[in-house]
Amino acid sequence: MIRSLAVDDVLRMRMRSQLLSGQRPADVAGLVWRAGALQAQSTRDARLAVRVRGEAIGADAVDEACNQARTVVRTWAMRGTLHMLAACDVRWVVGFYRPPAGVLNSRQRELGLDETLLARALPAIEDILSRFGPLPRAGLVRELAARGITVGPGGQAPAHLVGYAARQGLICRGPDRTDDEPTYVLLSDWVGRHEPAEPGDPLAELARRYVTAYGPAGPQDFASWAGLPLGRARRGFELAAGELEEVDAAGEPAWVLAGAEIPGPDGAPCVRLLPHFDSYLLGYRNRDIMLAPSFAKRIQAGGGWIRAAVVVDGRVAGTWSQRRTAEQSVVQVKPFEPLAPAVVAGLEAEATDLGRFQSTGSRLEIAPC
Repeated sequence: MIRSLAVDDVLRMRMRSQLLSGQRPADVAGLVWRAGALQAQSTRDARLAVRVRGEAIGADAVDEACNQARTVVRTWAMRGTLHMLAACDVRWVVGFYRPPAGVLNSRQRELGLDETLLARALPAIEDILSRFGPLPRAGLVRELAARGITVGPGGQAPAHLVGYAARQGLICRGPDRTDDEPTYVLLSDWVGRHEPAEPGDPLAELARRYVTAYGPAGPQDFASWAGLPLGRARRGFELAAGELEEVDAAGEPAWVLAGAEIPGPDGAPCVRLLPHFDSYLLGYRNRDIMLAPSFAKRIQAGGGWIRAAVVVDGRVAGTWSQRRTAEQSVVQVKPFEPLAPAVVAGLEAEATDLGRFQSTGSRLEIAPC
C-alpha cells in the first residue's frame, strides 16, 4: 500500500532530508556528502548553506575544508552551475556531466570560444596551472595572452572559458584569496589525495542521492535539479527503484528512501535562515507548497536571483539580510505576515547562531509587515 502524506508531512520530511531539522552533521565534508551538492556561485552564501545544515560548524571550518584540507571541492556540475561537492564524489559527478569535447553552445560561439581557440586554450591552461597555479581568472587570462591565446578580459568570455575547462574535468576552484576572490587549479592535482567514489551506474547513484537529500520528490523534480531530460530522470528512478519507496505526497506521486520515517511535529517551530540560492528552494520543479505563490516574487527576484529566505516549519515566511559592523552582526528580517512569539524566539536563536558562526556578536531586527 502506498503511504499517503499530508502537506505538513511532506514539508517535515523535506526539511529533514535537507538537514534543516533533526540531527545535523558536525563536519563539513560529511555534510556536503550527505547533501549531495550545495550551490556555490556565491562564496559567502555557500558558507551559510553549510552553517544552517551543520551542528556547531564555524565559517573557518568551511574555509579549511575548501581551501586547505580539500575535502570539499567547488566546480561546475548540476545545470552547469557552481556547486560544492565532496572530494570523493567530484570525479564521477564531473564525468557524468562532461559534454563531448568540441560541443559548444551558441553563447560560447558568440564570445569567440570556438573549436580552434579551445583546442589551443585547454592544453595551455593545463601548462599554466601546473607551473603557476593557483591563479585567479584574470591571471589565467593574462598567461593565456602571453601565449598568443586572446580571450577578451572585459566580457563574459573568461568566465565561460573557465566553466568549459571545469566541465571537461581539467580545472576546479582552488583556494579563495583573503577577499574571497576565487582561484583555479588543476582538478587532478587538487583532489589527487582523495580516494574517488566510483558508482556502478552514475545515473542511478545520482537519483538515489537526490532522493536522500530532497525526498519526497519525483522525477520531474530530479530533472529540474539535475538539469536532465525528463526521460533520463525517470530512468534514474527506475534504476534506483530497489532503494526507493513511492508515496502519495499531498496528492502527487513522489518517492522517498525505502522505509523513511515521517517526522512528527516538534514542540517549537523549526525556524531557519536560508542564504541566497539555497538548495531547499532550488531543488524542486515546483515550490508552491513551500512558497505561497502570492509571495513568490519577494523571493524569486528575476534573473535567476533567489533571495535569502526565512523558513518556518518548511514554509517560506519572509526574507532576511545582514548588516555587519566591526562589533556585531545585525540580522534584519522582513516577514510576509505577523510572526508568532515562538517564531520570533526561533529567529533570535538563528541570529545568535549566525553570530557564533561568523565569530561576531549578533542582534535581530524585525521589520513591520
